[in-house]
Amino acid sequence: MDAASAPVHPLTRDEEEQVVCVDRYDRMQGAASKLEVHRQGLLHRAFSILVFNDRQELLLQRRADCKYHFAGRWSNTCCGHPRPGEGTDAAAIRRLREELGFTVPLREHQQLIYRARDPVSGLIEHEYLHVFHGTFTGEPVPSPNEVGAWRWTSILEVREDLAGSPDAFTPWFALLMDRLFEGEGPDVIRDVG
Repeated sequence: MDAASAPVHPLTRDEEEQVVCVDRYDRMQGAASKLEVHRQGLLHRAFSILVFNDRQELLLQRRADCKYHFAGRWSNTCCGHPRPGEGTDAAAIRRLREELGFTVPLREHQQLIYRARDPVSGLIEHEYLHVFHGTFTGEPVPSPNEVGAWRWTSILEVREDLAGSPDAFTPWFALLMDRLFEGEGPDVIRDVG
C-alpha cells in the first residue's frame, strides 16, 4: 500500500492511552496509562521499527517538538506501544500508519530490555522492546504531531552522526545501532536475542 492510500487512524491522547505492563519475561502484569508508566519507570511492552529502502538506507524520524519526552531527537523509523489486548505486530503496523502514513510487512527481529531517563522531562523509558524491520520505497506522509522531520540515511552516516552528536538521538536508537548492526545495511542486522 502506498502512502497516499494508507488510511490514517486518529491518534489517542497520551493521557488516555493504556499500555501493557510486563515482567522481565514479557508476561503481562496489568495495564496503566502511558504517561504514568513513564513517570514511574514501570517496565512495559513496546516496539521499535526500522524501515529500509531499496538503496539500503534507513528511514529516520526526528520526534516532533510537542512529544512528551525525548522531543526533537532523531530516532529509528517508528516506535510505540501495543494496547491491552492488541498484538505487538498489529500495533507496530498501526503505529507506522499513524506516524508515517504507510504500511509494509514487518518482521520481528529481536527483543531486549532497556531503561533511559529523559533529562528534560524527567520521564523514564523502561521497555521490553520488540524490534521489527521492513522495506519501503516511497515518500512517507508523516503526522506533524508525531514527526518533526524525516530522512533516508545510510548506516555509515548514522554511525558518524551518533559519534559526533549523541544527544541529538534517542537513547534507544543508539542502543539499537550498537546491538543490531555489524555493517552498513539491513542485510547485516545481527540477532543477539
